[in-house]
Amino acid sequence: MKALLLRSVLGLGLLAQTGLALAAEYSGALFDAHLHYNVEAWDGRTGPYPPSEAVARMQRNGVRGILSNSRPNDGTHTLAGSSEAKAAAVTVVPFVRVYRNRADYTNWFRDPSIYEMVQAELKRGTAAGPFKGIGEFHLYDSANARGPVAKQIVALAEQEGLALLGHVDDRAVELLMEASPSGGKQLRLIWAHTGIGGAPVERVRDLMERYPRLMGELSYRPGLVCSDAQLCPEWRALIERFPDRFMIGSDTWINQRWASYDDLMRDYRVWLGGLPQELAQRVAWGNAAALFGLQ
Repeated sequence: MKALLLRSVLGLGLLAQTGLALAAEYSGALFDAHLHYNVEAWDGRTGPYPPSEAVARMQRNGVRGILSNSRPNDGTHTLAGSSEAKAAAVTVVPFVRVYRNRADYTNWFRDPSIYEMVQAELKRGTAAGPFKGIGEFHLYDSANARGPVAKQIVALAEQEGLALLGHVDDRAVELLMEASPSGGKQLRLIWAHTGIGGAPVERVRDLMERYPRLMGELSYRPGLVCSDAQLCPEWRALIERFPDRFMIGSDTWINQRWASYDDLMRDYRVWLGGLPQELAQRVAWGNAAALFGLQ
């Protein structure tokens, strides 16, 4: 027994010398700030992830709140009204998505019928209450942030106090902010993945400094985590500099992401465990809770 204990102590010492993280996984509540419940997961009658299965994945991973958006919006209405989410005490924050089908991905920013659909959904609301935002939307060409419908949606979001969830590059962030009535000072934009294609950390920092209500969602972010499963130093420094501006998300855009939901949330808990407790709680839950007025 003494020999085993000695080996354990020596092993811990070696781990410490090599710099490997020994922190326990973060154990608090999580808010999934980028969740899709698309027709492939559940079409209202069939699919591999009915509400009971989707919510079970959230519950066993300690996910107590979600930003829900779907293609079409029927999926979000289903989750918002599900008895399973209510029983599991999972708060659904509904967003209107700008897609009725995949064809809308490349044309929404100039299609007047999309703006009409968004207005109708906002008026309709959900069983969980009013919509709190618009998105996720994609801009594969940043110049399309100048599209007439994109500009209308930006103005509407700022006017109504809604958040936007945008899958865009760093230039499109600037164009969307410039299109807002306040010049980006009041627009609540959640930057999906905090930069498509890996915008440099210095560029992310610059945009965070310029736009006080820009939030970063961290799914799929290249360079975020290093080989020890902890945040890379430059990302840890950035999150420490802006402790109230980052959130986590699953981005269940395909069913494979639903299948790996447990692993996605576990990976977050590993690197969150390497942060100071207060900062970890903000990124895991508190920043999204503050944004959407949750307890």
